[in-house]
Amino acid sequence: VQLVESGGGLVQPGGSLRLSCAASGFAVSSYDMSWYRQGPGTERELVARISSKGGSINYADSVKGRFTISRDNAKNTVALQMNSLKPEDTAVYYCNARPFFVNYWGQGTQVTVSA
Repeated sequence: VQLVESGGGLVQPGGSLRLSCAASGFAVSSYDMSWYRQGPGTERELVARISSKGGSINYADSVKGRFTISRDNAKNTVALQMNSLKPEDTAVYYCNARPFFVNYWGQGTQVTVSA
């Protein structure tokens, strides 16, 4: 099992970024997929989650209306579209899944929102 994030970078406040998580070793369609983030000096927090069945989606209050999580079953990827970015969104963003009852994390991708 492997999760590989990409798409991070430096963006100005109000800008957008699209993160992608490429999964291997399991099908993203079969498991809940999540994005977490960890800012400087803070604990890792859940940003968004998409369920495996029924398409239930949940967001942290701080990103509702600005971020969108989606899944591409054909490409076996999960994306996080981030709009109207704020400096407080600065963090390392991690993809997460629990296939086979084991918690897996990607290596993370840095997102920096700064003028």
